[in-house]
Amino acid sequence: MSTINDIAKQIKTDSFQLSCLSNEVRNTALKEISRALLSNQSKIKEANKLDLEKAVSAGLAAPIMKRLKFDGQKLSDVVAGIESLISLKDPLWNTLLERELDAGLVLKKVTCPIGVIGVIFESRPDALVQIATLCLKSGNSAILKGGSEAANTNKVLFDIIHDAGIRAGIPSSFLTLIENRSDINELLKCHESIDLLIPRGSNEFVQYIMSNSKIPVMGHADGICHVYVDCDADLQKAIPIVIDAKTQYVAACNAAETLLVHKNIAAGFLPALKDILKEKSVILKGCEETRKIIDCEPAEEKDFETEYLDYILSVKIIDSVDDAILHINKYGSHHTDSIITENQESAEKFMLLVDSAGVYLNCSTRFADGFRYGFGAEVGISTGKLHARGPVGLEGLVTYKYKLYGKGQIVADYAEGRSSFHFKDLK
Repeated sequence: MSTINDIAKQIKTDSFQLSCLSNEVRNTALKEISRALLSNQSKIKEANKLDLEKAVSAGLAAPIMKRLKFDGQKLSDVVAGIESLISLKDPLWNTLLERELDAGLVLKKVTCPIGVIGVIFESRPDALVQIATLCLKSGNSAILKGGSEAANTNKVLFDIIHDAGIRAGIPSSFLTLIENRSDINELLKCHESIDLLIPRGSNEFVQYIMSNSKIPVMGHADGICHVYVDCDADLQKAIPIVIDAKTQYVAACNAAETLLVHKNIAAGFLPALKDILKEKSVILKGCEETRKIIDCEPAEEKDFETEYLDYILSVKIIDSVDDAILHINKYGSHHTDSIITENQESAEKFMLLVDSAGVYLNCSTRFADGFRYGFGAEVGISTGKLHARGPVGLEGLVTYKYKLYGKGQIVADYAEGRSSFHFKDLK
């Protein structure tokens, strides 16, 4: 029986076949996958029903249940994501730089696939579709490990996508599903075959992946996002933005977890906001100054370090935009943070100094999403600063290589002065 290491080695060997396929072939496969998903709706629904029933019996938390559900709307969303992917420019083999170093010596920098990407995710079957199709479009082979709570849905989705890809002429190794939890630790050891790991799940889960593998990891551990309502905010804008950022989908990593409010507008803003949030069943946890204005639970320091993924919002009253920046950079997770203000100077200061992958003005943090950015979909959101940052779409799934075209040149001629570089950009 083949080990995970054996499987990964074979996928690595086969991955170069995928990188050579034309954009037309890859797009044809994506169209076939889209059709197959739509024509197998009932099969997907039945599998997801089994997972949901098992989750209810296991008493899984409401945010997990929300992520686990794969209904008609989520199917429509992933299919729309595939259609958007098809329309996007081919990310492969694009020339980023073309420079003549000397006569007959031309350097090109071109995009290429990363290679083999391992994605380990919890609870979200729609993530499987997004990851598989993004990797296919970008010429990468993917090894997937989903959470056991979505085992039935993941297996059906994988079979549909894998079979459709093969029918369209894609090598069978373009997508592999690992189903045993015990295989995760073996997967983490495959640093010679897997080029990148993308974990999607809880803080503890992501930290475990990062601490137990030599493979480069891209992703984020927390989504502690903030909305700061400035003293110069238009409160007619602020209230719906805060409501959306907190309640539109509380289980998402880009949902707001902390609300910062300038002291000058707190008394007029917080009571009105509280009434609407109460209708949405949101529990407020406020600092001492907040509790002087509205009745709410007391907030401790740990609350400002917590990703609730639930109908809970921490509230803090602050003195200035500088205090907002300091608070976010200290307690935030460098994910997505928004300022509500009509003061352009304050806005620019906030957006310059807040150290997050996404910094927004007068809009909801929930816009931090690959599909909403026009990326087609995303494999995840990265809060790191190397290679890719923010929602990771096609551009984050390619790297580059340098191609040097010569006519017999050798370095000795340049080192000893017989030849010299003249560096001329051709494009």
